[in-house]
Amino acid sequence: MTKHFKSAFRQEVAELVVDKGYSIREAAEAMGVGKSTVDKWARNLRKERNGEETHDTPISEERRRISALEREVQQLKMEKEIFKKGHSSLDVGLNEKFALIEEMKGSYPIKSLCDAFEIHRSSYRYWEESSKKIRPEDLRTDIEVKAAHELSGGSAGSRTIATLVTSGGYDLSRYRASKSMKRQGLVSCQPPKHNYKPANKANITIKNNLNREFSPISPNQVWCGDVTYLWVGDRWRYLATVLDLYSRKIVGFALSNSPDSALTKKALSNAFKARGKPTGLMFHSDQGCHYTSLLFRQLIWKYQIKQSMSRRGNCWDNAPMERFFRSLKTENMPKNGYKNEALANDSVRDYIYRYYNSVRPHSHNLGLSPNEKEGFYWKASNWLARKG
Repeated sequence: MTKHFKSAFRQEVAELVVDKGYSIREAAEAMGVGKSTVDKWARNLRKERNGEETHDTPISEERRRISALEREVQQLKMEKEIFKKGHSSLDVGLNEKFALIEEMKGSYPIKSLCDAFEIHRSSYRYWEESSKKIRPEDLRTDIEVKAAHELSGGSAGSRTIATLVTSGGYDLSRYRASKSMKRQGLVSCQPPKHNYKPANKANITIKNNLNREFSPISPNQVWCGDVTYLWVGDRWRYLATVLDLYSRKIVGFALSNSPDSALTKKALSNAFKARGKPTGLMFHSDQGCHYTSLLFRQLIWKYQIKQSMSRRGNCWDNAPMERFFRSLKTENMPKNGYKNEALANDSVRDYIYRYYNSVRPHSHNLGLSPNEKEGFYWKASNWLARKG
């Protein structure tokens, strides 16, 4: 069995040989220590006093203090590096701290990392073991989340995915959806919030009759429209859409190589015919020339639609329409645009009819798709008509 001697005892034995003239044998017999051990201690003490480096445990008290200070400095340097790599902040949650330790454990001792983040090593070990275990419910959640993410074309975030999965019969919160996305490395392509500079210049002849009242009480009461551009092949192609504000449903659209009045007229005509030529309708748009032109306004008069226009340079006055275009471009359009016109036409049509109107949950509809919200409205209307 290996014996362990205290530092003060090693120093005392070495000083018998170095300072008091004892031979190695005499000191070993007097203190009950092996001769080779006494010889090593004595040699190390002489080296320390001469300022030479030794690779063994320090003998003298002064050398021990220096060694302790060196270890403390080294520890402080290590903790400083850990803080820098830990994003210069410890003001994060427990799971984030565990994740940082896991990321840096290849470069630093786990004990030092746990000390720096003020975490017990046993807590980290427990987290490490539990994170490797896949529970059956987590496996089911991952499958559902991945399917919803693929259905959205990789665009849906945790809120939309939670709504889609829950509507399919599997109860899922936004928090659990977010955790599952992180486990699988799924990322939403939604862009961050953008700050717009508001303006207040209204059109001289057409007022802002809508005035941001974006929540009508029935379908075919208020429509809004706008034109955006899509990169197709090696040129721009333009999309005009018409949206029913009640359900946020796209009720008509048209594509063209020119952003002119013919395009906006075609989109409005498609919507008007598809919705059964409704009466008492208001149409809201921005002040683009394709909406202020005589040709477009003649169509408005023909359909007996009340026209409303946003204030110039104020995109918030037509926010629902702008929001749809953002969804289309982030959720459907490739980063480098569509390859050709046929592919662009099919992709836009599929996105609107098969996904946006039919499947995609909308916060304005309390998580329902546009078709579902309108379906509930017409069902309730028919029931009230029969009852009356």
